[in-house]
Amino acid sequence: MNIQDGATNYVIEPAPTPAVPVANSSLLFPVHRVFCVGRNYAAHAVEMGHDPNKEPPFFFQKNPDNLDASGTFPYPPASSDVHYEIEMMVALKNGGRDIPREKALDCVYGYGVGLDMTRRDLQNKAKDMGRPWEVAKAFESSAPCSPLLPAGVIGHPSHGAIWLDVNGQRKQTGDLNQMIWKVPEMISYLSGLFTLMPGDIIFSGTPAGVGAVNRGDVLHGHIDNIGELGISIV
Repeated sequence: MNIQDGATNYVIEPAPTPAVPVANSSLLFPVHRVFCVGRNYAAHAVEMGHDPNKEPPFFFQKNPDNLDASGTFPYPPASSDVHYEIEMMVALKNGGRDIPREKALDCVYGYGVGLDMTRRDLQNKAKDMGRPWEVAKAFESSAPCSPLLPAGVIGHPSHGAIWLDVNGQRKQTGDLNQMIWKVPEMISYLSGLFTLMPGDIIFSGTPAGVGAVNRGDVLHGHIDNIGELGISIV
């Protein structure tokens, strides 16, 4: 059911629309959904105990309001093993169903740097019990992010370094060209499962080297031609 703003009286005040800032402007990008692709770098798939040649990437979701551009990450409850995963974010300006790969980049508004923070202990328990991962993935502030850079400014990055430092030490390093599924393939595949919409964001997978964080840690992420992301664990 779609209701136009102002067309009804809500029984409670609606939550604010989640949004990500656009770099070098006062504009905001309103977020509809957040899709995350799993095991999209072969080395990370291997370090998590999977065979990238036999297991294609798959998708799960975070909540739109999990995105957090504040620069801090509050250590979440119910976990003692929270991991970082640096990823390129892909923000869509339009969508549709069954989008051909050759048309997929026409849907992209821009790109950013994001972290898929994961309560790894809860994820492992969910895996062991055959349960979904939301409790491990979709918690408050679990998607720290940078401002978005429009594709009209930077183009569509298909290669370039992606890395993450923790307390000044390099922990993750890779190249965007190492993604198993490239951005057009992700968009096309997702559009066969969902009707993609303006405001959808895709987290495109993480290189090898994921690990745990502690309160007081400082993380610094980078993706060539897209930007930087710095957060403090509090």
